[in-house]
Amino acid sequence: METKTKAVVSAPVLTLHQKLHKAKQSIGKVAKNATNPHFKKSYSDINAITEAVEPILLENGLLLLQPIQGNSVCTQIICIDSNESIESCMELPAGLNPQQIGSAVTYFRRYCLSSLLCLQSLDDDANMASVPVKAAKPGLSKERFEEALVSIQEGKFTIPKLRETFELTDLQLKALMLL
Repeated sequence: METKTKAVVSAPVLTLHQKLHKAKQSIGKVAKNATNPHFKKSYSDINAITEAVEPILLENGLLLLQPIQGNSVCTQIICIDSNESIESCMELPAGLNPQQIGSAVTYFRRYCLSSLLCLQSLDDDANMASVPVKAAKPGLSKERFEEALVSIQEGKFTIPKLRETFELTDLQLKALMLL
C-alpha cells in the first residue's frame, strides 16, 4: 500500500508594514460628519474615522488602540501575528481643566490616527490656517505721530497712507479728524 502525503501550503505571514499597505488600499476618504462651529467648516470626527478604518484594520490582522500614556495621547496599530507595532503620540498641554482635557484627548486621537494612516480628507481647518495673515501694522509713538502730522500738513505725507501703514490709537484717529 502506497502512502501519499499532501504538502500543506500556508499563506505567508505578512509584516506589519505589509498589512498596513494592504489595509490602506481598502481605506478610502473618510466622510465628513461634523461641523466646527468656530470655523463653520465640516470635518470627520473621531467616530467617523474609527468606523471607517477599524474594520479594515481588523480584517488585516491589525489592532487599533488609543491609550493615554503619561501625559500623551497615543495611537497604536499592532500586528496581532507578530506583535510589531507603530504609534503616534501627542503630548497634552498643561493647565487644562477636565472638560478641556477631554476635548484635547478626542482632538488628539483624531489627528494622531489621521496622521498615522495618512487618511485622505480635506482639512478645512488647516486650509484656513494656511491663508497668509497680514502682518500687524506697527504703532506710532507720540513723537512719531506728531512728526507724521507735521509731514501731512506740509504735504509730504497723506492721511490715507498713514492709516494704511500704521496701527493708530483712538486718540490718534481723533487727532487726524481735526486736520
